[in-house]
Amino acid sequence: MTAPETETTPTDTEALRERALASLTTARDRTTLLTSCVDEPDLTAQHSPLMSPLVWDLAHIGNQEELWLLRAVGGREAMRPEIDSLYDAFEHPRAERPTLPLLPPAEARRYAAEVRGRALDLLEAADFHGTRLTEAGFAFGMIAQHEQQHDETMLITHQLRKGPQALTAPDPEPVPLFTGPAEVLVPGGPFTMGTSGEPWALDNERPAHPREVAPFWIDTTPVTNAAYQAFIEDGGYDTERWWSPEGWAHIRQHSVTAPLFWRRDGGQWLRRRFGITEPVPPDEPVLHVCWYEADAYARWAGRRLPTETEWEKAARFDPATGRSRRYPWGDADPAPEHANLGQRHLRPAPAGSYPAGESPLGVRQLIGDVWEWTASDFLPYPGFRAFPYKEYSEVFFGPEYKVLRGGSFAVDPVACRGTFRNWDYPIRRQIFSGFRTARSEAV
Repeated sequence: MTAPETETTPTDTEALRERALASLTTARDRTTLLTSCVDEPDLTAQHSPLMSPLVWDLAHIGNQEELWLLRAVGGREAMRPEIDSLYDAFEHPRAERPTLPLLPPAEARRYAAEVRGRALDLLEAADFHGTRLTEAGFAFGMIAQHEQQHDETMLITHQLRKGPQALTAPDPEPVPLFTGPAEVLVPGGPFTMGTSGEPWALDNERPAHPREVAPFWIDTTPVTNAAYQAFIEDGGYDTERWWSPEGWAHIRQHSVTAPLFWRRDGGQWLRRRFGITEPVPPDEPVLHVCWYEADAYARWAGRRLPTETEWEKAARFDPATGRSRRYPWGDADPAPEHANLGQRHLRPAPAGSYPAGESPLGVRQLIGDVWEWTASDFLPYPGFRAFPYKEYSEVFFGPEYKVLRGGSFAVDPVACRGTFRNWDYPIRRQIFSGFRTARSEAV
């Protein structure tokens, strides 16, 4: 029988208050950075029909904070009920949001700041008991995660934006070329997937439940640009047999011949990254590939994408104890030596980085750097219950969406765990997505 997950629910009220305050402050500082480094026309423009104007995200962040903290938790009257429908993500698709009577940048900033001031007053008096929404500070954690998820979305908009560089950050530390084993064997048997004890885990991560996994091999690191270039140079985009029928139709219809933002210049590949054009670095994990591209590469390499269950077992299972950890490195919150998270850098770190963050089995970079496509559709776990609203997860369940795991350099630690699940359409490439491959153990 597999050992249970670690219980992580904090009980100290002041510690919870400090954690919530730090998480909310970190998120708002990042929002401010992402919306203050460009001028007003860039804030109000739609840089891609796939994305909202940055000013929409800014006011939406404030509106969600008002809805869930001030109204749902605090029982306060609506501050500006007339704008609720403007910032309802389900009422207005992204492509039409520029046509709405949105709050202009200065007003959006004032609104978000006023909401935040009232929310911090609420936090100061909170006792974190009484309802499921307030228990262990869940609502405050949910809002911090929501803001950080929109910060990642705004960073994607910055990458899509044309024009000169607006954001800067130091590069990851250089590391020697990784020369460890190319793959790691993950033993078969049961393990605990998901969580029932993580206080700020979202509904689709719950509940913890046993899963049985056959033994399999998984890449030690994400697939690199150099490895992906070999696929391109071998005619990967011109060979139908590597592609699913839907993937082949998609790349033909849209003339996809390389990862998004890549272009060939003579004998080398260049990429555009946040306003800078640079040679594609061979040892970084490949970025901005859709699920169809990841799946085709895996077939070309004689491998496959790992299932979501396989990915989580590789990331969390400790064979010495039979227990599922919070993170590959253990139960401690992420630190800079563990993973490339939080927009500290504006690129993935070289493959093989962060040895302190590897799993007990020796798999590296499972958290941070690039979101990793898995073979799995986005489906509920046994015993799933929607909370606090169906639109967070339940309406997305089904074969239309593929699961991504592990986070990227654009993800904040508050919105990234060994159990955290992301999902998107298999055609999406603007997201910070990469992958690693797997294979079943030969019998």
